[in-house]
Amino acid sequence: MSDAFEDRKKSFEAKYKMDQELQFKVEARRNKMLGEWLADEFGLGKASKKEYAASVIYADMEKPGIEDVIEKVMADIAEHRVSISEQDVRSKMEALEITAKEQIEGEYPEPLGPDHERVGD
Repeated sequence: MSDAFEDRKKSFEAKYKMDQELQFKVEARRNKMLGEWLADEFGLGKASKKEYAASVIYADMEKPGIEDVIEKVMADIAEHRVSISEQDVRSKMEALEITAKEQIEGEYPEPLGPDHERVGD
């Protein structure tokens, strides 16, 4: 009986790990797209756009949540004197998170073949 519980525990741990990895990838992709959008708004060139997008990704590593990203991009918006509100940024982040999740989920095949039913979720 304890083997079944141990197997179940390992299964839940593996699913948790996969869910956390997916969320990390979604947030990084969202931040990259946010950085690219803002770089376009700032009128940055192609090389600068890529560099700026990377800086937005790295800004998310400072604190839990999105506030570190918001602080960084709002300071950059003020520096570039672009008319984008914090609410605009938050709305854009929400939309980009949906897009990022769809993109990432589309990049990975289903873990089970068509001969298996999905259970849970």
